[in-house]
Amino acid sequence: MLELRQGDLLVVNGAPLRFRNRARVELTSRARFLFGKQIMTPEAADTPAKRIYFALQTAYIGNEEERERGLELARDLIAEFQSITTSALVREMLESALVLAQQDECYQSLKLVRRVMQHEDAVLRAAAEPPTRAHPVPPSGEGAGAMA
Repeated sequence: MLELRQGDLLVVNGAPLRFRNRARVELTSRARFLFGKQIMTPEAADTPAKRIYFALQTAYIGNEEERERGLELARDLIAEFQSITTSALVREMLESALVLAQQDECYQSLKLVRRVMQHEDAVLRAAAEPPTRAHPVPPSGEGAGAMA
């Protein structure tokens, strides 16, 4: 059972559905679906992990041709990411995500890649923060006597 709010987007088997009012939806058979924040736009795929997610998303909810291209792109992007990351855990998660996608378990694959995206975000955020100094430098004029 899915609870969707007005304006929410749900993609089922490649067809986007926008809800005009609040709704409860029950899928009674197996379907390829994503909704809300799970759906990534092409513009939002601006980091290596997000590009992997977008490719796997396409492999999951795209039409037959898009799914094949999405899976092939995901293979290439995952191989590239694995070759440059220093994290064994990330390499393992990406390998598992690829295996799941190849077994047509793309929803589970996307869940793993969301974890990789969180890791990537933390690494990028840490890299953007200025380094902290172990010993603060006193403002000019203070401590001058100790240095002289």
